[in-house]
Amino acid sequence: MTNSTVNVLIVDDIAHNITALQASLTRPEINLLVADSGTAALDLLLKHEVALAILDVNMPGMNGFELAALMRGSPRTSHVPIIFLTATAQDASRTFRGYEAGAVDFLYKPFDPRILQSKVDVFVQLEQQKRQLAAQLVTTRQMLEANEMLMAVLSHDLRTPLGAVLASAEYLMRIEAGDTVTNTATRIKNSSLRMARMVDQLLNLARLQGGRLHIQPRSTEFATLCKSVIEEFATHKGAGQIALRSEGDSAGRWDVDLMWQAVSNLISNALHHGEAGGEIVVNVDARAVGHVTLTVTNRGTIAADVVPHLFKAFGANGINGRREGLGLGLHIVREIVQMHGGEVAVESDEARGTVFRVELPRTATLARGSLTGR
Repeated sequence: MTNSTVNVLIVDDIAHNITALQASLTRPEINLLVADSGTAALDLLLKHEVALAILDVNMPGMNGFELAALMRGSPRTSHVPIIFLTATAQDASRTFRGYEAGAVDFLYKPFDPRILQSKVDVFVQLEQQKRQLAAQLVTTRQMLEANEMLMAVLSHDLRTPLGAVLASAEYLMRIEAGDTVTNTATRIKNSSLRMARMVDQLLNLARLQGGRLHIQPRSTEFATLCKSVIEEFATHKGAGQIALRSEGDSAGRWDVDLMWQAVSNLISNALHHGEAGGEIVVNVDARAVGHVTLTVTNRGTIAADVVPHLFKAFGANGINGRREGLGLGLHIVREIVQMHGGEVAVESDEARGTVFRVELPRTATLARGSLTGR
């Protein structure tokens, strides 16, 4: 059977009825499976995937209603649409029993073959579309897995030379070689750190798209987490302008590594795109019982036409005309926050500057069904 051929099951105990149905329904895209009893039909259903079953109601031994009940009771065939055919005089209670048994349609003989053909065509097309979608899903998954593997290999291979460049820059910064060498070494170090961040962001984006970046919540204190993130920025230019404020008990359960990265991305964004020399305020408001609110505020504004694209992948790499990254940092922040069942938003105006606001439930809610563990 070719990939585009669809199985349709015909069940009738009268040979000439089967012959008539075959003459009416035979076409290249349909493979007709024929059974002359309910028992034979069940045997075929065990061997083949079926897109539609056309059942005669009045059959000896096992009638169409009983066969339909058995089909509905099996996980393998419970989804198969059923069209009932009967030569009995039209009766409302009988029709109701057919629909109750799981029929999608109920036709009384003699019926117009064109009507049956049209109904069958609908289910054949649905099955073909379902197969196309399934094939596209498999292809997409394969592409995502290949993309993640490529990013992992690149990340691993790039970290080694980046580490050597960073170590060399640190060495040059510490020796007495004059301001020119020190300044050059500082620029090399900063550029290398930015490259390292890009590599990490690309890898995390690949994991996010592949559904492989999962959360592992554990107890932590959010204000303490933010403090540790800020301390990591101690050697960065402008680190002295970062201020941490905290109110209330900020204990909760989150994935510490992922939330560390989200907070780091927000602070890094403020350092790179905020007004030069302006204060950056990291505020943790934990006075509410059920959630913790984090705001990261910096001077300077974001153009109104840029704001709608800030959290899109590659969509914010030109904030204020400065292209210093891939535009993945804020996208990853949104993904991580949403993975924890939280929300992130931004406001930007001349009076307040730019404020990124994150609201997190104190216990990660595992918002996505696939994020239950590594």
